[in-house]
Amino acid sequence: MKNTSRLYTDLAWLWPRWGDATTEYAHYCEFVSRLVGRYARIPATTLLDIGCGGGKNVLNLKRKYEVTGLDLSPVMLAQAQAINPECEFVLGDMRSFRLGRTFDAILMDDAMSYMASPGDFEAALRTAADHLRPGGVMVVTPDVTVENFQQNRTTATPAMRTGAPDEPDVVFVENVYDPDPDDGQYETTVLYLIREHGKLRVETDHWTMGLFPLATWRRVLREAGLEVHEERYDAGGEAYTVLACVK
Repeated sequence: MKNTSRLYTDLAWLWPRWGDATTEYAHYCEFVSRLVGRYARIPATTLLDIGCGGGKNVLNLKRKYEVTGLDLSPVMLAQAQAINPECEFVLGDMRSFRLGRTFDAILMDDAMSYMASPGDFEAALRTAADHLRPGGVMVVTPDVTVENFQQNRTTATPAMRTGAPDEPDVVFVENVYDPDPDDGQYETTVLYLIREHGKLRVETDHWTMGLFPLATWRRVLREAGLEVHEERYDAGGEAYTVLACVK
């Protein structure tokens, strides 16, 4: 199965129903804000959300910061703009974008997982660091690392219901697998089980993603001129290492 990006193109209409922005995303954003407040050496009023997707983090972070979102998918940016009309959104590649200005805080969430080669991985982190003001904080959440990867892990998540008439029932089935432990990559396969008027159709996505040890994250961030602090984030019983990086 070749790599696809249907969740960010023709199936992007499913994204708003995969995870509740007002609960799980709000909880994570509160944690991010606490880290910025704890480690920032300057007043933090502006924030750049790199890989902002459909804008669920922006929806929460804009209560505290003037937020700019950046993403590579025009469809997802349109979703983000629709729910955050007062915020600025920019189409750009996280490996190479140049905005010509810096920010007090930066968030890099699970979009970093798509950096599937060492070169792309390092370019994304260094480009982000270039957009951080001295004394500012960049919060980076390594979604999957060598240390927490679980071979063949499979999860099924029912889509949230919106109450719209005739809305389809949807289940997201996600599987991660590493066919070659030595190549620094793993595969994510997603099945979208969509039932419309009782009739099932199955759509698929398949992504190659980067798999690096925490030591590599620390090294690249430090080489980019950042002081790295590590915190633990508990997402409903599942813990992640979050890196709060001061310039």
